[in-house]
Amino acid sequence: MQRLTFKKINNWLHLWLGLISGIIVFIVCITGCIWVFHEEITSYILEPETQIRTLHQPVINPSTIQQIAQKEFPDLKITYVDYRMGRTANVGLGERRRAGAVLKLNPYNGEIVSKTIREKGDVDFFRFILNGHRFLWLPYEIGRPIVNYATLVFVVLLITGLIWWYPKKWNKKSKEKSFTIKWNGSFKRVNLDLHNVLGFYSLLFLMAIALTGMVWGIEWYSKGLYWATSGGNTLEEFKRFESDSLQANKFYTPEKAVDLAFEKAIRRHPQAAGFYYTFPDTAKPKSIITIYVYPSAGQFYNSVNYKFDQHTLQEHKGNHEVYDTPYAEAGTGAKLRKLNYDIHVGSILGFPGKVLAFLASLIGASLPITGFLVWWGRKFGKKKTKTPVKTENQSIKIMESETTVIAAEEPKEALPVPVLQSFSIKSIKTK
Repeated sequence: MQRLTFKKINNWLHLWLGLISGIIVFIVCITGCIWVFHEEITSYILEPETQIRTLHQPVINPSTIQQIAQKEFPDLKITYVDYRMGRTANVGLGERRRAGAVLKLNPYNGEIVSKTIREKGDVDFFRFILNGHRFLWLPYEIGRPIVNYATLVFVVLLITGLIWWYPKKWNKKSKEKSFTIKWNGSFKRVNLDLHNVLGFYSLLFLMAIALTGMVWGIEWYSKGLYWATSGGNTLEEFKRFESDSLQANKFYTPEKAVDLAFEKAIRRHPQAAGFYYTFPDTAKPKSIITIYVYPSAGQFYNSVNYKFDQHTLQEHKGNHEVYDTPYAEAGTGAKLRKLNYDIHVGSILGFPGKVLAFLASLIGASLPITGFLVWWGRKFGKKKTKTPVKTENQSIKIMESETTVIAAEEPKEALPVPVLQSFSIKSIKTK
């Protein structure tokens, strides 16, 4: 009885949590599915002109890029440069979420490949996809919590789905039903198999994607996960470093400071596959120079970041285990946190990992649809069978067969009148 009660509760949770969160899960999964290959789609399909042949020579320094950018947009401040090997350098001007521009330059000679002016509120295709993935295109403070806790519900659905899927007995028939799709079956059978079988095969991948996604959205989960994986350490709050504003204009100009900081970082990582660096805001004396170096193409877990004082070029080492410690020197909890994004998008396994993340997300998007069709078919798809009406000829046949049985059991003497009347044709005619 306890086992039966547990099964009923499990199945009830799976059904109603699935119906409630189905649309949200579908949007989050399908947008995540598209986002996985956003770099490849942008590079090879949307913007093929941004592909640049890799040369074995130094890229142009930050101050040269700044001069090119200011010549094109004299009224905008340069904010960052993002470079990936084999592609153009993306140069951002203006403030985030406000009007600005993006220049795409050849990183070796500074040639402008393209330039885009961005008005306030403008988003490109993949930014639109990411906004749907993160907060359903709703106001951020409303959509973000909905996505976060819908992801938590999805984790519960995966667990309850596995329990529902698990056969009572393992035999040849149950194995075939649990692990294969009967493509030549009815629509209902194929749909049920798509839900159960594909859900089982993608479960571990979907679980990894969901659990890593919650790290960015649910604070208590993020801190709890770090505490559990780091041996009881508390996740420190991110601290923003500041330059010594009292040293302004004493040692370096902002342009010279960025060049020297960039040279230091590249000297330490001559084989880097990419980098990202920010320019200090001259209107804010406490603004610092930040440089991220990416040793591996398409991966971020082993990135190294540097922070420099814009006036003295002093390097801020920092003591935050997650943000400031290199991957090789970090503890287990910090390593898992650094791996979080690469696990989430599958890039931890390279291109094959992205393919797996794409397929898992696609299956995840299909589960609410196939699950709804299963429920609809069981709830409203049953046809009511009507009781057949017997004709007079059928009644006569029934009467004859029944009287024959009775005659065989009784003595050969005549039956009493009441019994004969009970089997008369008039008494059983259909009106």
